[in-house]
Amino acid sequence: MNLIDHLNWRYATKIFDPKRKVSKQNLELIKEAIRLSVSSYGLQMYKVLIIENDEIRAALRKASWNQSQITDASQLFVFCNYTLDYDRHVDDYVERNITAQGNSSDGIKQYGESIKTSIAKMSAEERKNWSEKQTYLALNNLLIACAELKIDACPMEGFDNQAYNQILGLDERGLNAAVIAPVGYRSTSDKSQNRLKIRKTKDQFFQTA
Repeated sequence: MNLIDHLNWRYATKIFDPKRKVSKQNLELIKEAIRLSVSSYGLQMYKVLIIENDEIRAALRKASWNQSQITDASQLFVFCNYTLDYDRHVDDYVERNITAQGNSSDGIKQYGESIKTSIAKMSAEERKNWSEKQTYLALNNLLIACAELKIDACPMEGFDNQAYNQILGLDERGLNAAVIAPVGYRSTSDKSQNRLKIRKTKDQFFQTA
């Protein structure tokens, strides 16, 4: 299968088979795909929680309007953006670059300071929106990786993120649950898998200037 075939195969899975689990090998491939996602300045201003604990997922299901994907999928990925200490995250990024490249640090330190200046110019709301958007870039890598591996996924915004933050103890860690994605294998009873994939035509969707 090529990429287009994979993308045509996938859909937002509504009912998962709770008996089927993603293998450790495939889980590592999904994690690596997420890790290699693009991000603004390369900062990776987010953290990804992989929830497997049944009790935690039961609590999160209540905070997700009782949607069964939360508990029935093999794993629940919670993409969390950082909300505090932006300068520290930039400093960490600079140090990773210096360690990896093993050369003069002056240039990368100057670049780090310019990033800090750009972030400092943002309002609190702008910083929130900017950091939350980064999680969606990582989410897309998960969706594509899952499609290639013939693993089902369902990107979801239908949850109470404040309840998630409380249940997972995110506020004190300077994190915010931005978007989630259960992954696993579709149930044969999920009628959504038989629906046609309806999209705009290329002529409707694209314009070349």
